[in-house]
Amino acid sequence: MVESTMVQSTMVQSTMVESTMVQPTMVAVGPVRKAGRTPTAVPVHIVIPVHNEEADLAGCVRELHAYLRSSFPYSCRITIADNASTDGTLALAQAVAGELGGVDVVHLARKGRGYALREVWSASRSPVLVYMDVDLSTDLAALLPLVAPLLSGHSDVAIGTRLRRGARVVRGLKREVISRGYNVLLHATLGTRFSDAQCGFKAIRREAAHQLLPHVRDGGWFFDTELLVLAQQAGLRIHEVPVDWVDDPDSRVDLVATARADLRGIARMWRTFLTGAVPVRQLRARLGRFSPASRLPRQLGRFAAVGVVSTVAFLALFSVLRPALGTQGANVVALLACALANTAANRRLTFGVTTRRDLARHHAQGLLVFGLGLALTSGSLAAVDAALASPPRSVELTALVVANLVATVGRFVLMRLWVFRPR
Repeated sequence: MVESTMVQSTMVQSTMVESTMVQPTMVAVGPVRKAGRTPTAVPVHIVIPVHNEEADLAGCVRELHAYLRSSFPYSCRITIADNASTDGTLALAQAVAGELGGVDVVHLARKGRGYALREVWSASRSPVLVYMDVDLSTDLAALLPLVAPLLSGHSDVAIGTRLRRGARVVRGLKREVISRGYNVLLHATLGTRFSDAQCGFKAIRREAAHQLLPHVRDGGWFFDTELLVLAQQAGLRIHEVPVDWVDDPDSRVDLVATARADLRGIARMWRTFLTGAVPVRQLRARLGRFSPASRLPRQLGRFAAVGVVSTVAFLALFSVLRPALGTQGANVVALLACALANTAANRRLTFGVTTRRDLARHHAQGLLVFGLGLALTSGSLAAVDAALASPPRSVELTALVVANLVATVGRFVLMRLWVFRPR
C-alpha cells in the first residue's frame, strides 16, 4: 500500500470534461491536494499513470481531452498520476492540466503503475474507474464499449483485449509471442478465463475496486494480472472488448525484468490461494450486493431448482397429511417443514452463505417470508372451498401450484434484497 507520508498530490481546480464544451476552460494550477481528497465525482474517472513521459504526455492528453469533448457521451475526469518521474514530466503535467478543463495531477514519490492506480482509484468517488497507457496505443473508439457495461450494471470489470476475434493489432513478432505465451501461462497456472491480462486499457466499478484493492499486493506491472485474478476468484463478471492496438516503438518496458516479476507474482498468488491469505468467500459475499447483474441469472436458476424440489415435496407432504389434518392443517404443517428446508438450501446453494453466522436470523426471516406463501396458499384454498362445495383434489392441487408460483416471485425478491443481503 502507498503510505500517506509518501504521497504528495497536486490538484488542478477545474471544471468537468463535458461533451457539450466548445472550448477548454483555462485555469491556474491550484494548491497541493492532500492524499484522500478527490475532485467532484463524475460518471467516469480516467487515470493515466506516467513515469518519465515528458516526450509523449502533452500531445496524448490533449488528444484524449479533445476526444472526450467531441465524441464521448458521459462526463469524465482525467487524472495524470505521476509516479516518481525524474525528468520534466510532473511540471509538464501541471502545465497541461492548467490549460485543459477536467484534468488534475497527482504526484507520488514511489515508482510503480500499480501504486499510482491504487492511490487514485482508492480516493475516487466516480462510479466507473478507467486506466489507459499514456501512449494511447489503444484506439479511443473502444472507450465507450469499455465503460458502458459497467455504467449499466451489466458487468463489474472491463478489459481491452488484443487476443480476441475482432481485435486489430500492429506489433512485432517478439511482443506477440511474449503476450500470447504469458496469457497461456496464466490459463495453465491460475485458471484464468480472461484473454488478455496486460493490455493497458481497463475499467472497473468503484465498489469492486474498493473491495479488491486492499488485497492486491503488487505495485508494478503485475498489478493488472493480480487484480483480474482476484476479480475472477471473487465471482465478478469480466467484460472483454476487442481493440485496435498499435505498439509503441518507443516503449521502455524492460521485458526480461517484467517477465521475472510476473513469474514471482504468479508463484506468490499460488501461495496466497493455498494458504487462504485472501478471503475469497468473504469477497464473494461482500461483492454480491455490488454486482446484481452478474449474480442474477445464476441465482435465478438455482432458486428455481430449489423451488421445484420444494414444491414437489410440499405437494407430496400435503397429500399425505390432508386426510388426518384437513386442507388448512395439512397446508400449514407442510409449508412450515418445506420452509425450513427451502431456506437452508437457498442460503447455501443460491446465495452462497456457507458460514453459521446469522443462521438463526436467516431462518427467522425465512419463516416471515414464507408467511407470504402461507397467506397465498391458504387464501387460494379458502377461495376454492367457497366456490365449490366438495372440490376435487386436482382442483385444490392446481390452486396450490398457482399460489406457490406467485409466492415464489415474492420470496426470491425478499430473500435477495432482505434475508441474504450482505450486511
